[in-house]
Amino acid sequence: MAGSILLTGASSGIGRALAYEMAKKGYALALTSRKTDVLNEIRDDIEKRYHPPALVVRGLDVTDYDDVFAAVDEMAEALGGLDIVFANAGIGLGEKVGRGDFEKARRTIEVNLIGAIATVDAAAAYFLKQGSGHIVGTSSVAAFRGMPRSSAYSASKAGLAIYLEAVRAEMYRKHIDVTVLYPGYIDTPLNRMLPSRPFLISVEKGAAIIARLIEKKVKSATVPVFPWNLVGPLLKMLPTGVISRM
Repeated sequence: MAGSILLTGASSGIGRALAYEMAKKGYALALTSRKTDVLNEIRDDIEKRYHPPALVVRGLDVTDYDDVFAAVDEMAEALGGLDIVFANAGIGLGEKVGRGDFEKARRTIEVNLIGAIATVDAAAAYFLKQGSGHIVGTSSVAAFRGMPRSSAYSASKAGLAIYLEAVRAEMYRKHIDVTVLYPGYIDTPLNRMLPSRPFLISVEKGAAIIARLIEKKVKSATVPVFPWNLVGPLLKMLPTGVISRM
C-alpha cells in the first residue's frame, strides 16, 4: 500500500523518522519544517537510500497560518495529489505556571494546537475538493491527564485530540478518514531532558508503529499500543498527589 503523504515537523523526531519509514514503504513525500537546510539533507539522504516516487520539501512555520494553506495546495500540486496529511509539528518547552513562563505556554499553544488546527483545516479543504483523503494528528498520552510542568503542552494535545474527533464527525460519509495518535515516550529531542521516560521506545520503532496505524486508518491509538492503551486511561484516576510528583 503506497500513496502520498505530507508531513509537518519533518526535520526531527517522529516526523523525520516517519519520513524515512514511509519512503521505505514506497510513498511519495512532501516534507515541511522551519529548518529548510535540514530538510534538504533529509531529502538527499532519503532519495539516495529509498528512491521514492517523488519527494518535495518546503520551509513552513505552522504559526504562519495563511502559509499553511498555501503549503498544502502547493505540495499537493507538486506531487500530483495528496492521500495523507499528518499534522505532526510540535514543541515542548516545559513551562511552569506562575513562574514567568507564560511566553513558553503561549508559543506551545500556537504551535501544537492552533498550528495543527490550521494544518488540519487546510487538509480538509483540499480533501473535500478531491473527494477523499486521510488526516492524521499527533496528540500525546499527556492529553489523558494534565501533567505538572507541562500544563500548556498537555492542554494543547488534549485540545487537538478533541478537535480531531469533531473533524471526524464533520467529515462523516465524505470519504475522509481521521486518525488521532497518542504517543507515549518515544526517544526524541522533545523529551530527552526529562528525568524519567517510562516504557521508552526508539524513534525508529515508534515510526514503524505509526506507519502501520496510518495504513490501517485507525480512528485512534496510543503509540506503542501496549502498555499505553491501559496506562493512559489509568492516569485519569490517579490522585493529584501522585500526579504532582511526576
